Amino acid sequence: MRVSHRKDGQAAVTLDSSLDAYEQVHRSFAWQVPVYFNMAEVCCGRWARSPAHRHCTAIVAHQPEGQPALTWHFDDLQQAANLLSVQLQQHGVKRGDRVAIVMPQRFETAVAYIAVLQMGAVAMPLSMLFGPDALAFRVQDSAASVALCDEVSAPVLQALQGDCPILKTVWHVPQQLAKRKPPGPAKFKPVRTKAEDPAVLIYTSGTTGQPKGALIPHRALIGNLTGFVCSQNWFGFDPARAAWQGPVDSPLPAGSQAVFWSPADWAWTGGLMDALLPTLYFGRPIVAFKGRFSPEVAFDILEQHQITHSFLFPTALKAMMKAQPHPGLNYRLVLKGLMSAGEAVGDAVFAYCRDELGVVVNEMFGQTEMNYVVGNCHLLWPPKPGSMGRAYPGHQVAVIDEKGLVCKAGEPGEVAVQRLDRHGHADPVFFLGYWKNPRATQDKYTGSWCRTGDVAVQDADGYLWYQGRTDDMFKAAGYRIGPGEIENCLVKHPAVVNAAVVPKPDADRGALVKAYVVLSPDFVAQRARSRQVKDFEQKVMTDLQSHVRGLLAPYEYPKEIEFIDQLPMTTTGKVQRRFLRLEEERRAALAAKR
Repeated sequence: MRVSHRKDGQAAVTLDSSLDAYEQVHRSFAWQVPVYFNMAEVCCGRWARSPAHRHCTAIVAHQPEGQPALTWHFDDLQQAANLLSVQLQQHGVKRGDRVAIVMPQRFETAVAYIAVLQMGAVAMPLSMLFGPDALAFRVQDSAASVALCDEVSAPVLQALQGDCPILKTVWHVPQQLAKRKPPGPAKFKPVRTKAEDPAVLIYTSGTTGQPKGALIPHRALIGNLTGFVCSQNWFGFDPARAAWQGPVDSPLPAGSQAVFWSPADWAWTGGLMDALLPTLYFGRPIVAFKGRFSPEVAFDILEQHQITHSFLFPTALKAMMKAQPHPGLNYRLVLKGLMSAGEAVGDAVFAYCRDELGVVVNEMFGQTEMNYVVGNCHLLWPPKPGSMGRAYPGHQVAVIDEKGLVCKAGEPGEVAVQRLDRHGHADPVFFLGYWKNPRATQDKYTGSWCRTGDVAVQDADGYLWYQGRTDDMFKAAGYRIGPGEIENCLVKHPAVVNAAVVPKPDADRGALVKAYVVLSPDFVAQRARSRQVKDFEQKVMTDLQSHVRGLLAPYEYPKEIEFIDQLPMTTTGKVQRRFLRLEEERRAALAAKR
């Protein structure tokens, strides 16, 4: 089998059924990365130039309450992107400049990405969930002078400008696109970028201090494609024969009729690199919905748009399972590929997807720094429920020890990705480095192994089984939580002297965000004078939760706060979150026995 982006801009797949599928994939696969490559060009430009494909649907906006969906073709997407690129260029944005994009799933968000990327500028996705502190740090650290937003995020960004002087311009993109309608097609000459040039800057949570910006090159999209196709059960292609035929002269990629949707925010790696860009790369439509997720909305979208492929977090699947134990009785579903990531799916959800949704879920693992590297593909190798899966084509993944040596099967170690594939070719999936942080970039590697910080065990068949983190990162409801930013926020409150954030085990979300807080002397005195200590602590806890919600993202606020006289510390003054995490696990185990 072969899956690669060729220098002529085409991709091809063949499969010899006489050999072991998984081994054949890796044996025959080799990366072919062209010198010049641009995400916007392969995701939109080439389709918009094709007479046979330019009027094919690219973006579908789902409308609530039974309203008809809005659709845009690839030509619409390209024309709007050209107009925005011209406007940004006239405003002084040039190659390499960072441009913040703060919008939900909608047509104009896709326009913003294509416009920025085809300029050779760097797109910086920022979640609509971020509060002012989270936004301000990322804008200041990246030196982004322009932010692209919509009617919801515009006031937030405009209010930020007073404390964030580097942010010179906040553009309401829907208004900006409607401001000037040229008499003919908007003309813009795309910048010719190299595959190695930076394309996207995404900030990741950290265990201490502020988040780090991971700089993603254009070539990283190529590195994502094998995982995307495998996890989506070939995305509507036939793996038994030459399946992908070329973007330029073919009206559709070898007959694929895939329609994609995921609730994953396009501001996150999971939404941008696992959903929006790869779907457009293959010339297929993606459904956008900017409302709040609910099981009812999810099933409505799956049925109304006849979604064939999706990425749904385990938390979303659990909610859907509880809301509709037998969805086939009420909905007509046509799912052919389903990927899930963020936490383990578990046996119950795995069985639900197989038996009730009609599709075997493929679990996936990756990071912003090197995404879509491990997972399953039901068409080619059988998933093991609860397993992270096996390395996707073109990636060498292993469990290594502290010295960088590969562990034996069954021995726990850190999941790491080799910079070269098995043929000695550079794997294009890797990030360029952390923004303005060469030391952190250097620490990410041991030799040619890039460490993930995730501990796993590899079984004799090559499947990886997640064990935990080497640091204090954790997942809550599918979101990657770094305690450092939350702790910094808590300490800004006058009631807090120190704080430590850890996961509290939770059956539905995997974990809840819990904070251990040491109160300031003034508040300790107030508590001592209070006649109702519990009421006093409840009020302080509510104030602290509101404080964090107002400055960071809603999913980061501590659902539970426990006041403690002192935190466990090392002799050098470092908080030992590990002891607090173990205490939460001990309490959960005791509660399960009752």
